Amino acid sequence: MISLCMIVKNEEENLKNCISKVADFVDEIIVVDTGSTDNTKTIALEFTDKVYDYNWCNDFAATRNFSISKANNDWILVLDADEYVSDYMKEKIYNFVNDKSNEKVVGRIERINLIEDSGVYRKLTERISRLFNKRYFEYEGTIHEQIVDKDGKEYNTTSVDITIDHIGYTKEVINKTNKLKRNMDMLTKAIEDKPNDPYLYFQLGKTYYMMKDYITSCVYFEKTLTFKLDYRLEYVEDLIETYGYALINSGRYADAMNIVNYLKYYRNSVDFHFLLGLIYMNNARFTQAVESFLKCTKFHHSKVEGITTYSSYYNIGVIYDVLGFREKAIEYYEMCGEYELARNRLKAQLN
Repeated sequence: MISLCMIVKNEEENLKNCISKVADFVDEIIVVDTGSTDNTKTIALEFTDKVYDYNWCNDFAATRNFSISKANNDWILVLDADEYVSDYMKEKIYNFVNDKSNEKVVGRIERINLIEDSGVYRKLTERISRLFNKRYFEYEGTIHEQIVDKDGKEYNTTSVDITIDHIGYTKEVINKTNKLKRNMDMLTKAIEDKPNDPYLYFQLGKTYYMMKDYITSCVYFEKTLTFKLDYRLEYVEDLIETYGYALINSGRYADAMNIVNYLKYYRNSVDFHFLLGLIYMNNARFTQAVESFLKCTKFHHSKVEGITTYSSYYNIGVIYDVLGFREKAIEYYEMCGEYELARNRLKAQLN
């Protein structure tokens, strides 16, 4: 029914954990190795005899499509070795793939990214397209490859009941794999071949952002914004939000106020309201900042952990703290629970 298709290289530390957590849910496991020099292939062979070598050609889509070509089943689930299944509603997934009306629908799984920033780990939740029927879909793009309809048609997506934890964005993993430098080189080459593709400029800007080169990331985000964009697309929303944070981190607070112009597109996004709160805060527009953070607490879910609760309360507390409203500051710090930054400021207030 469902084939798991993976491409790997030097993943001996992650692969066993990854496959062991999903093996009971899939009917076939395909592992394509692109040149491992460690025990990756040996570990893969513990779970499947369908392990294939592939000469890396600097093209992720080509490699993904090769892995898919080895699958006996029409339905494909794609995972990377640093992604671990934490929840898989097997009956619901089987009902989904058995429904003929879903053959041209792509399933979006929930991915929880563990991100490290200045020694603090936070969770960022997103939906990504990973479950599809290979008769109708394939991959396209040398890097940050995307699922496309083989006939070039628009297609529908839907959320499916699979959740994975992703550790690939932690500082330790990034430094060890040097993946950001690799991505930067591949994206630069891809832009030479497709100079009018805004998605590539966005991804290059995102790569510089993750390298904490916020000034350069802004250059590529601003280049992306010169194109005609569909603001309903998820990557465009990501572009606007990440650009806003890059402006703040670059100290371009006045320029960041331009992000307010995109509120008409993202007024229902709690993550966007939180960004606006930070922008107002850094421009000393404290009343608007408090209003934005309070809006965040009215939502139930956010992509970034804490936005609907302690992160927003904390920033309101800081504003009142800076303005000298001690009792109000203490009130909001106490609403943050065990959030360490709030606890430290609360101790300072009470001493």
